[in-house]
Parts: sequence; structure tokens; C-alpha cells
Amino acid sequence: MENTALALSTDMVVVLGLVGFTMAMFMLERIRADATALVVLVALGLFGIVPASRLFDGFSGNAVISLMATMVLGAGLDRTGVLNRVAVNLLRWSKGMESRLLLLGSGFAALLSAFMQNPAVTALMLPVASRLSGRTGIALSRMLLPIAAAVIMGGTLTMVGSSPLILLNDLLASANRNLPPGVAALDPLPMFAPLPIGLLLVATALAYWHFGAKRWLPDDALKGVAPARTDSYFAQTYGIAGELYELTLTADSPLVGMSVGDAEQQRDAPLFLALVTGNETRLAPPADERLWVGSVIGVMGDKQAIHDYAQKNLLRVSPRLRHFADLFNPSRAGISEAVIPPTSTFVGRRPEELRLRKRAGISLLAINRENQVWREDIRRIPLRAGDLLVFHSVWTDLAQAAESRDFIVVTDYPKAEQRPHKLWWAVGIFVTTMLFAFSTLVPVPLALMAGAAALLVTGVLDMDEAYQAISWKTVFLMACLIPLGWAMDSTGAANWIAQHTLARLGDDTPVWALELALGLLTALFGLVVGNVGATVIMVPMAINLALAANGNPAAFALIAALSASNNFLSASNPVLAMVAGPAGYTARDYLRTGLPLMLAYLLITVGAVNLLIPVLS
Repeated sequence: MENTALALSTDMVVVLGLVGFTMAMFMLERIRADATALVVLVALGLFGIVPASRLFDGFSGNAVISLMATMVLGAGLDRTGVLNRVAVNLLRWSKGMESRLLLLGSGFAALLSAFMQNPAVTALMLPVASRLSGRTGIALSRMLLPIAAAVIMGGTLTMVGSSPLILLNDLLASANRNLPPGVAALDPLPMFAPLPIGLLLVATALAYWHFGAKRWLPDDALKGVAPARTDSYFAQTYGIAGELYELTLTADSPLVGMSVGDAEQQRDAPLFLALVTGNETRLAPPADERLWVGSVIGVMGDKQAIHDYAQKNLLRVSPRLRHFADLFNPSRAGISEAVIPPTSTFVGRRPEELRLRKRAGISLLAINRENQVWREDIRRIPLRAGDLLVFHSVWTDLAQAAESRDFIVVTDYPKAEQRPHKLWWAVGIFVTTMLFAFSTLVPVPLALMAGAAALLVTGVLDMDEAYQAISWKTVFLMACLIPLGWAMDSTGAANWIAQHTLARLGDDTPVWALELALGLLTALFGLVVGNVGATVIMVPMAINLALAANGNPAAFALIAALSASNNFLSASNPVLAMVAGPAGYTARDYLRTGLPLMLAYLLITVGAVNLLIPVLS
């Protein structure tokens, strides 16, 4: 083995250096993930490692097209209110029993994630879980982790259920260009190739929570926000409580001429929720709005504190809502929670930059990060993925702002289904699309994009909504990192690592032991660089390791792609990042429930793939 080992070339050094750079940037978060991927892409082109004619092929590759199409298909289901009906049916079928509700809810989430991206499924399930929590009294912290685990496991049911599996066939096709003479080309895996593995993983997750692991879940009865419990929840969790009053500025008030933002920054100022100036009445007044004689401020707070504030600032107090009765009606407006997903443009920005009041009519009242609550000077706190934001707004404004996908509303707030009359169109198109993809009559990306086009033609979505449904950050990340996987293969860097790995482990190492080591190493990479980065780096290495060890390259590649999603511990998994805030999970919660799941995932994946080797050969 040592005599045939490849020499380390300059191109290999560059590629391995870029891999190290990618890992460091993903871990340190000094540069955004998509920006890091762009730097890597440009470097591959400037060093001449990937030809300029192929450098940007990732943007038009099958993997990226499939990813975008699945996002649009999921938006069609959401737009027609499919999940609202699901929540009602889950309540009816479970009869309010916690174990049955967890089983049904998690099972449905797993099924949905077989055909949609995991973060998209999580975004759709958060308000469903909130509604179920509010109607049954079961804490949200008892529901979200089992649902999140089922979403991750369900992504292994089909080749379009998760980003690593979407990428896999493209990486197999790329590997064919660099296979040694005499080695058979690797065929692309069909749509339901991983289905038996996925079914075992989903069944394991459901059994894991049903037969005992749920005792490790936190039981915080406050977690889970629904309109019926909003007042008590926000009072106890955020200290946001009190009565509503109207304060009218007199001619002698020191607030006259002051901006709303400056008035709010005063010591002991109550929450400013609404403002009447002249003939204009509005909720969530912008920070730069000026206060004048006769302006009426709608505030919330402790009775005595508000009276003291009014006396200090020469304001007339009225406990009767003459101007804001309609605005403050709970059926029209109220307090809500929203979580920031990893793909949000809010990440890294301060609330004062977002100007939520001016642009969306939303007041930001508090920020909850890892169970630490900020209410003072929150406008200057840079936001992170997983942060829980507390809003006050009109429900229709909230729903409109939520369409940007920059935040996901967790609270079950009153909102009308937008296109319920198109529900069966959406369901029919979705089912037909998946049948076409399964039939192999047309390539999977074409079948998925045809389904997306059908949603547009039938009016389920319009073109602007389709654009909004696509997470361009995820698309950009994947398209930019795909050439790194090509470079790992074409330069021989993956082969070099595979040969040196075998040389150190010994030629007599069993294939199954190599597969276990591969799955474990890929999972560890996934904890650091996310599932897309781990797939791009590890699949070429897995193929070369299989060739060096006389194993099955397709089996090794599938183990690597599946193991890239084997992350139940870290917020680098967007699913875990999105449920941490709403449910109040800590690193300890993830550690004690996630380690057994990761071990089971690894053993089942390796065992099941080996049983499928005849099919994959």
C-alpha cells in the first residue's frame, strides 16, 4: 500500500487547505457560511483547479434544481392551509393523549420531510405544534424535540428528503470521471433507494420517544404559546404584563417634539404599542415618529408605574380605550413569538437596522436567547440563528411580514387560510409530482420542477411567492461548495486521504469497520460544517476509500451522505437551531437525548446499507 501511495501534489495541498479553511470559517463564524462557500468557489477558479467553463455548473446542477423545486412544492402546501387541517385531524385522532399525539405528530413530520427540506418542514410544523400544545395543555418542550428527530430521520426516506441525498447523485456522476480503468461506473440512485433505511430510522426514532426517552424531555408548562394562554405566558416568561392605557400629551409635556424612540429609552417608560397623531392611528409607531400636543400613546404596564410616568411627563391618563379599542382587540392584534432560522437575513444584524416598526408595523418587545431574556436596549443586540423574538403587532401585518421567511412565527395566532379553495390542487399536484419522480419516466429534477410550474399555472402560488419560498442562502451554499467536491476527487486529494487512512489502519481492517469509521467521521464533520459541507468533503473520500479497500463505492457513498445528517447535538443542524428557542432546550437536553439517537442512526445506517449492497451493486 505504501509503494502505490500518491505523492501530495500542489493542487492537493490547495484543495485540502480550502477544506481546512471551510471548516475553520464554519466553526468560528467569522464569515457567513454562504460567503465562505463563495470564497472557496472563487479560489478553485483562480488556482485553476476547476476549469472556468465548469466552475459555475453547480448553479444549474440537478441537485440545486431539485432543492429549489422541493421548496416551492412545500410552499404550495403551506399556502393552501394543508397543515391547519392536519393539526385539527391530529387533535381528533390523538384524543388529547400525549403519547399518541407525539407518535402521530412525529410520524406526519417524518412523512413530510421525505419530500421537503428539513428546515422547511420544521418551519411548517412549529405553528402546528404550538396549536396542538395550546389545545391540549401539553408543553411545547415535550413535543418539539421528538418532532425534530422525526424530521431528521424522515429526510432519509427518499433522495430528495435532505440536502446530502440531493447532492449524492451529482457527486456520483462527478466521481465517474475519475474512476480507475476497469472500475464500473456508479449508477445514480433511484428516488426511493434509501427507503428501507429511512423506514428503520423513523421507526427507531418513534420507538425511542414512545418507550421511555420522553422522560428526559423538559416539562416546562410555560413553553407553548397559544392565544388562550398568551397573557400568563408572556407575563411569567418575559415580564411583559400589565394593563392597557391611553396617555395624551398636554402642551406642557416634556415629550412634545420628542421621537417615539427617544421617549421609549427614558427610564421607567412603559411599552409603547400604538400612537394617534392627528387623524392617523397606528400600531407599532416607528421610532422616528414625532410626538406632538394632543398625540395619544397606547401603552401597557403596571398601573402605578404608568400613573407615575404620566405624572412625571405631564400626560393625561385614560384607562378607557377610546382610540385603540379596535386595534387592541385580541382577535386583531396581540403578542407573539417568532424564531430566526439559520437562513434568515436577520442573522448578524441589529434590530435598529431592520426597522421592523416602519417596514412591517411590528414592535419588538424582547429577545430570548438560550433562555436568557433581554428587554432593555434590545435595538443594539446583533441577532443570531435560533433567537426567539417577542413581537406585538396586528395579526395581518405579522402574517404578511412572515412571508419573507426571515422569521417563523411559533405562536398560534388567528389568521385566515390564504387559498383554501386551491387545497386539492396543491395536494393533487404534489402527489402527481412524486409519482412521476418515482416512475423514472422523466428525470427527478424535471419531475419536481414540472410540479413547481403546475402550482404556478393553477394559481396555487404566484411567481413572487415562489421566489420567496426558495432559501437562496441554502441554494448559494450548495452551488458554491459542489465544485469543492469535484476538486477533492479530480486532484486526487480524496484518494490520497483514503490511501493514507488504510495504510494506518492496516489492510486487514474489515470493510464494516471502515464503514463505521466513515459514518462516525462524517457525522463529526457534520457537527462542524453542516450536512452540505460534510457531504461535499466526505462522499469523494468515501468512494476512494471503498476502491482502496475493495468495498462497494456506492454503499460507502450512501453511508457518507446519510451520516452527514446524523446530528442530534449541535445547532449547526438548522432543525435543532429552530426548535431550541421555542422549546427552551439547552445543550444538556440535546446531549442526553441526542447521543443515543446518533449511535442508533450510525449502526442502523451501516447495517442496512450492507443489506442493500446487492441492490446497489
